[in-house]
Amino acid sequence: MVSAHRPAPIHVDEQELDELRERLRRTRWPEPLPAPEWEAGIELATLRELCRFWADDYDWRPHEAWLNSLDPIGVPVDGLELQVFRAAAGGTDTVPLLLLHGWPGSIVEFRHVIEPFIDPAPGRPAFDLVMPSLPGFGFGGKPTESGWGVTRIAEALHTLMSVQLGHAQYGIAGGDWGAIIGSRLAQLHPDAVVGFHTNMPLLSAHRRPSWADQPDERERGLLARWDEMDATGRAYAQIQSTRPQSLAMAQTDSPAGLAAWVLEKFQAWSDGGLGVFSTEDLLTNLMFYWIPRSVASSAMIYYESRLDPEGRAHPVPEVPTAAAVFPAEINPAVRRWVEPHYRLLRYTEMPRGGHFAALEQPALYAQDVSEFFARLKRG
Repeated sequence: MVSAHRPAPIHVDEQELDELRERLRRTRWPEPLPAPEWEAGIELATLRELCRFWADDYDWRPHEAWLNSLDPIGVPVDGLELQVFRAAAGGTDTVPLLLLHGWPGSIVEFRHVIEPFIDPAPGRPAFDLVMPSLPGFGFGGKPTESGWGVTRIAEALHTLMSVQLGHAQYGIAGGDWGAIIGSRLAQLHPDAVVGFHTNMPLLSAHRRPSWADQPDERERGLLARWDEMDATGRAYAQIQSTRPQSLAMAQTDSPAGLAAWVLEKFQAWSDGGLGVFSTEDLLTNLMFYWIPRSVASSAMIYYESRLDPEGRAHPVPEVPTAAAVFPAEINPAVRRWVEPHYRLLRYTEMPRGGHFAALEQPALYAQDVSEFFARLKRG
């Protein structure tokens, strides 16, 4: 039986927007550090221009209207109200698809793949999209008790799909935390998950992959990237998994501080830096953290998941899986590294793109997801 849910449109008071603009204009800027651009963190000239645009030129209202066009609902799950956005192709031969974002993202990551999913090209399946904000993220509910690690989130999302929304079977697609949670959900409920698509195949939990024995020349280059990422690029996860409250205090008080922490990741983890994204998309994503004050509650996914070792163990899922590997992904992979971890039906090495695949390369991402589920529908 499908449970009750309520409409949950977003409306930000104009006073909140005025306060945001005032805070941006009153930012107390540091002096540039004597280091090469981007190597010590955010490049200040870039950040200053983005904050100026945010204060003077960015108009939240069209983006708010777009979000509200996605039929947002509040759904009670495990004592928490999830905010869920939906876009349906309609008809009887559609595939329910749970699209899962990560950190520091939001459902804005899927902005440019929604249309090809619900109005597909000939020969591709049509999807009924379910796009929840993860617990603690965005405008949805924030956990008020401990225990919301990967396993509990995965169970909550299965309840969302199977009980509240009435989908006995469904597909999953996601990267970053969406890949981790989606993998765990597939492990726990293989009878319900018809297929799992990931653009961040899971090989090991934030450490050099010991399974890559006898690497060839290309693999040695990828292992060097793992080492570089471990040495210089994962401190954010260590901080957020141990001291999220201290870090979030400054980010909740300063929109420029929030932007510095988040946008540095979009620069470092993408194939081409911030220039591959529109400024409007970057700022709309930031609004999911700034307006609902969800910086601390979203970072808690790292803290809670450190306490949920089973959630990060990633045994081989039983469900059919597709892996799309983008060249600038922060956890690089090759097929032979991925195959032992999944029931791999499809493996695609993309020509370009990085960690935020659906937002960076929406056409490539949508095509790969669609072709995978088309194959499943053909049996």
